[in-house]
Amino acid sequence: MKRRLQKKYIILILGYSVVLLLIPYVLDYRSKSSHIKDGYQQQKCPDLKSTIALWSSTRSGNSTEVEDFGNRSQSRTHIYLHATWRTGSSFLGELFNQHPDVFYLYEPMWNMWQALYPGDAGSLQGAVRDMMNSLFRCDFSVLKLYAGSSNVTTSFIFGWKTNKVICSEPLCKAYKKHEIGLVQGDVCSKCHHRDLKELEKECKKYPVMVIKDVRVLDLSVLVPLMRDPAINLQIVQLFRDPRAVHNSRLKSKLALVKESIQVLRSKKQSDKYKRLLVPSNRVHRAENYVSSAMELICDNWLNDMLLVMNAPPWVKRNYMQLKYEDLVLRPVDELQKLYRFSNLSLSPAMEKFVINMTHGQGYSSDKPFLISSRDAKEAIYAWRERLNVEQVNQVEAYCSEVMRQLGYKKRNMDNT
Repeated sequence: MKRRLQKKYIILILGYSVVLLLIPYVLDYRSKSSHIKDGYQQQKCPDLKSTIALWSSTRSGNSTEVEDFGNRSQSRTHIYLHATWRTGSSFLGELFNQHPDVFYLYEPMWNMWQALYPGDAGSLQGAVRDMMNSLFRCDFSVLKLYAGSSNVTTSFIFGWKTNKVICSEPLCKAYKKHEIGLVQGDVCSKCHHRDLKELEKECKKYPVMVIKDVRVLDLSVLVPLMRDPAINLQIVQLFRDPRAVHNSRLKSKLALVKESIQVLRSKKQSDKYKRLLVPSNRVHRAENYVSSAMELICDNWLNDMLLVMNAPPWVKRNYMQLKYEDLVLRPVDELQKLYRFSNLSLSPAMEKFVINMTHGQGYSSDKPFLISSRDAKEAIYAWRERLNVEQVNQVEAYCSEVMRQLGYKKRNMDNT
């Protein structure tokens, strides 16, 4: 009898232990399955507490201190164009590059990412912010850290051949800063290479400085620069229909594969992304990497939107959300808002420029990274003709919440 009772107790204990072990698994499975549709994991909202905690942690005990940041007077405006790859950010940046009162830098953090490759994107965020901090103070010596030489000239600046300041007087006689028009790289390439000290001197003359880049993955990284009274950073964040972004990324996949891998390897991301680093199809590895990074991009967008939604008033005053579709369909109206936010005036010449840039022929040239006049409507809706049903369904699943927040409607392609 005793042995039978012992056996029963052992069986009961084992059974109870198994049940306890299964409960978390079942709950986790149910949670995940609720976000699965047609084989794709649905996008979930980030944790609200974690975003609110950021603003709580920035308070120094005096609640009025945070509120006063947005009202600080300064003689210079600093703006960061916060975007990701293939959202139309080069066109947005060009609208600042052309303005005679703006000192503009195009993707200066590119040099860092190339020098530190294959470092993951997450671990580089602090370095990106530190570089931006120096550049906004017109200190370009930080570029020497990634040049491999102390003898660095303006030719080391990424995108220098189309930079209006570098290619205009007094640094070069090829162009005049107040004259509106695209800079031709073959013309600017003939300019004499200048020492960075000369560029720093020019930088300090301009009332507005703008940096455009695509390597800040998380808006919260920039909070210290927004709080710094010497910089008082203003942010313009550019969004675009994720399906259009995906279509454009696929078109430029060979140029984007290295940086897509860096994004996918980010230590900041959770274990759910590890599967994305092992493409199932080795033949189309570049396309898989570029496609997989789209999921992380949408998650980062969602985090940014939630961050701003719960931010203090001074942050919202220094932040502007802009949709690519609005910019190219209503160019003059959106440019007026953009310049007003940036303390810039809009001239008739700039109005004509932005209209011409959005009413060109065709969607894009053979060189996707070249800024040129394009047909705005074709650029917006090209994804409808170029993405197949599976690709559209995948993006709409991964980016569902972002699309809802930004007002992009899903397209029913099941029967097409």
